[in-house]
Amino acid sequence: MELDACCRSRTRAPGIARGVAHLAHHLSHDLAHGLAHDLAHDLAHDLAHDGAGDVASALVPTSAARPVVGVLALQGDVREHLAALAALGADPVPVRRPEELTAVDGLVLPGGESTTIGKLAARTGLLEPLRAAVRDGLPVYGTCAGMILLADRLLDAPPEQETIGGLDVTVRRNAFGRQVDSFESDVDVGFDGGSLHAVFIRAPWVEEAGAAVQVLGRVVGGPADGRIVAVRQGNLVATSFHPELTGDRRVHALFVDIVRRALAERARTSEEST
Repeated sequence: MELDACCRSRTRAPGIARGVAHLAHHLSHDLAHGLAHDLAHDLAHDLAHDGAGDVASALVPTSAARPVVGVLALQGDVREHLAALAALGADPVPVRRPEELTAVDGLVLPGGESTTIGKLAARTGLLEPLRAAVRDGLPVYGTCAGMILLADRLLDAPPEQETIGGLDVTVRRNAFGRQVDSFESDVDVGFDGGSLHAVFIRAPWVEEAGAAVQVLGRVVGGPADGRIVAVRQGNLVATSFHPELTGDRRVHALFVDIVRRALAERARTSEEST
């Protein structure tokens, strides 16, 4: 695939190899071999005190509360999201059980295999609590497979595939092709600091978006010209690509800010009711 100056593909770039290797590593582990809770906390603590917090201070209010942001840790590239969230001043935790979900202020749905993640969520009793949490306004950010899980409607999906839902979008699975068609490009998503370097691995795209959905980014040029690859609806954010693999924290910073604002609104509402 060749994309123009706003979205330039590099199909053999090293980042693709690294990204595929990351996902292959994580996909080879099932739920029983996920990240240990204590190790994830140690990782978050080390990153938050290694200077990464200095970067976060320029992106999010330093006076805001330190939100607890979970990463659904059933399968996928969990560790990379934990690191990105810690770098932005959040307290990241893996989520595998319903009781862990109730303790978070926001949640990331990582890339991986959406069908497998959905089945594991149902098997562990998380699927219905996840749906309820989204209905209740929990901020959630989905990357790649996470976008599929947040979609209300799917194309090219197995008939039995279930989603969490919440985003009024129709998402096409593997829209850019199979894993061999993975690529990198620079995408303009309207953030300060210029275009965002994006990694697409067996990526979906948004075929249709409802009236309440804000389109944050599109492909420009090439066969996929105009395809939607980043969206937001209220407290829900989804991207087709993997910002956790590039070191660019701006999408995560947007999400952490959404979580902080939701916390502030909840606190204000609670004070008014007392």
